[in-house]
Amino acid sequence: AVQSPADLYCLLLGLNVCMGGRATACEECLLIHPSCAWCTQEEFGKVKTITSRCDLRQNLERRGCGARYIENPSSNTSILSNKPLSPKSSGSAEYDVIQIMPQKISLNLRPGQQASFEVQVRQVEDYPVDLYYLMDLSLSMKDDLDTIRNLGTKLAEEMKKITSNFRLGFGSFVDKNISPFSYTAPKYQDNPCNGYKRFPNCVPSFGFRHLLSLTDKVDRFNEEVQKQMVSRNRDAPEGGFDAILQASVCKERIGWRKEAYHLLVFTTDDIPHLALDGKLGGLVQPHDGQCHLNEANEYSASTKMDYPSLALLGEKLAENNIYLIFAVTKNLYMIYKNFTKLIPGTTVEILDQDSKNIIQLIVSAYNSIRSKVELTVWDHPEDISLAFTAKCQDGQPRIGLQRCVDLKIGETVSFNVSVEARSCPAPGTQHSFTIRPVGFKDRLEVSASYSCDCGCTQLTQPNSSRCASAGTYTCGVCHCEPGHLGRRCECRDGETSAQQMALCREADGKQPCSGRGDCSCDQCLCYESEFGRIYGAYCECDDFSCARHKGVLCSGHGECHCGECHCHPGYVGDNCNCSTATVTCLAEDGRMCSGRGSCVCGGCQCSEPGAFGDTCEKCPTCPDACSTKRECIECRLFNSGKLDNQTCQRLCKDEIITDEPGAVLCLYKTESDCVMKFTYSEHASGRSILTSLREPECGSAPDALTVLLAVVGSILLVGVALLAIWKLVITVHDRREFSRFQNARSRARYEMVRRGSLGDKRVGLPGLRGEKY
Repeated sequence: AVQSPADLYCLLLGLNVCMGGRATACEECLLIHPSCAWCTQEEFGKVKTITSRCDLRQNLERRGCGARYIENPSSNTSILSNKPLSPKSSGSAEYDVIQIMPQKISLNLRPGQQASFEVQVRQVEDYPVDLYYLMDLSLSMKDDLDTIRNLGTKLAEEMKKITSNFRLGFGSFVDKNISPFSYTAPKYQDNPCNGYKRFPNCVPSFGFRHLLSLTDKVDRFNEEVQKQMVSRNRDAPEGGFDAILQASVCKERIGWRKEAYHLLVFTTDDIPHLALDGKLGGLVQPHDGQCHLNEANEYSASTKMDYPSLALLGEKLAENNIYLIFAVTKNLYMIYKNFTKLIPGTTVEILDQDSKNIIQLIVSAYNSIRSKVELTVWDHPEDISLAFTAKCQDGQPRIGLQRCVDLKIGETVSFNVSVEARSCPAPGTQHSFTIRPVGFKDRLEVSASYSCDCGCTQLTQPNSSRCASAGTYTCGVCHCEPGHLGRRCECRDGETSAQQMALCREADGKQPCSGRGDCSCDQCLCYESEFGRIYGAYCECDDFSCARHKGVLCSGHGECHCGECHCHPGYVGDNCNCSTATVTCLAEDGRMCSGRGSCVCGGCQCSEPGAFGDTCEKCPTCPDACSTKRECIECRLFNSGKLDNQTCQRLCKDEIITDEPGAVLCLYKTESDCVMKFTYSEHASGRSILTSLREPECGSAPDALTVLLAVVGSILLVGVALLAIWKLVITVHDRREFSRFQNARSRARYEMVRRGSLGDKRVGLPGLRGEKY
């Protein structure tokens, strides 16, 4: 016979979890495991113990329990509102635009059993956009202020290419006008720049000033910007987070529309003050998260309350569906990049020193925002767990992922949401929560009720004759009154025989009731423990003798059952300390740990030598850096290679530029025998930067005749050279030999002459002495 998933689950644990729980009531049985069912049939299990009524449904039926006597509720889902998604072009009136489906769902949850539903999201085209420009007007931003004086007109022209309904607003900030954040001496009251030679005149510092409500008259933006003057504060950090919070919560003053994308552009060249910094100026009251703009549209509580925390800032931005864009100078990029990890719905872009690239920056950030959909959960009940599986544009399920990226406007993505209740709250309790895409006004409202009661409890009989008139009969069992024991309350407390004592031993030689209870009327009554509950037919189980992690039982992510941790969904391990979520391991290119490691317990373990970073995304010395980027160069620049167009767009997100110092040179030969050169380096943000030649270097095939003539000519040339060298050597040698010959002959003549002269003297000369001539 084919085993059900519940049977397999029990076999994997090595026990029947339903019977092992030793439930004595129907409600207890249902809480053990979602596969457990309870038999209410009166004559069921006479020979067995009372706990045998709790078992797998198929086991109960096999043992003779009629189907109508089985209590086995299940989780279910009811869709209450399911209006279709708006088409790709918004077309209809703004208030009819629907970007999430369904809109309202009701769940009935049995603890431990999942209920699932699908959520679809589609971003419509030509959706209205509200953009509020929040600028740092400290002295160091003076050149930026000069640059943006005509920003409104230019920005409106660019945004009209994206939406026909665009509005623009403006606000500014400096810092709290108290010491030590600003100059407070009397001579600086009206002019903090007094005595500063470079800029001798500026306005007093202020916390936040709302200057222009959102409007489609962009000329007014230019007018307001031209009126502004910079100020001067004392310390380096600015009070920008005060300004962000006021711009978020003062909805009516700012003019945020309900049916529009809300963009808040925050420009600065320094770090912000955070919560608790206000104590330096004597501000001990935490920020209350409320709007405090006075009649002059200035932040009136600037010198009364501390700076807001990151958590409060993130909450208010999400509550008002606002995308925050940090436009900061390059030296601050990593600081604000870390802020984006703590504040949902935020992005960071690098701002030029004089803000010349602000328009391109805003358009780029907007396109990046519109290219992704991320779901968030609001008012999440503590006893309910949620699991997401994303199906993005490629249709492949991605378990644990709550977002899709690289989307085009009008594309539909879906998310499968599994909901599970961990426990049963008080009877009649209902919970609700909301699922919202980040930055959307659309939402899915989910209400949850609990299926924790058994229908048989409605037929409860107090003082029933079935229980010897000494107990309450409910769901097929007797619950005895104090002083009475037994299946039918037939025993009195204290009447214990040797035979009954034997029934309280799990095995021969073991202590009655495992030494943790008393045997009474063939049943074990387990002791109470300060550590938790002791239970079981022989008091052999408890809910506190399980593995711990950092002193926490089952790491707080599981339930202890008879010495074993039963982990909540999303966690595994002996002590449930290992998360199965992989969303934190996904790199920006969608690959797990950038393809350089594995995801273990929710974190990347980099296996590639030289790889590092949260997702192993940084690896400038990886041996395969050149080969992995080769295909991107081919498809991005020359529309060739193995990658098709769609795969290229999804995987190849590297920035390609013309020059990058300090990069690694990569060379390879293409299929057409051309030499391709490019360099590869890692940006501080972790993004790869590729530098490539615009055209590969291709050489023509050599001519055969030319090669032949060149070879023959080379041979002849070498031969002639060798002959010349040989001739030179022979000539030198002959001249030396001839010179030796001449010298030898000269010496021989000299010797002959010398010898002849000597002979004449010895023989002829004496006989001539007396002769006359």
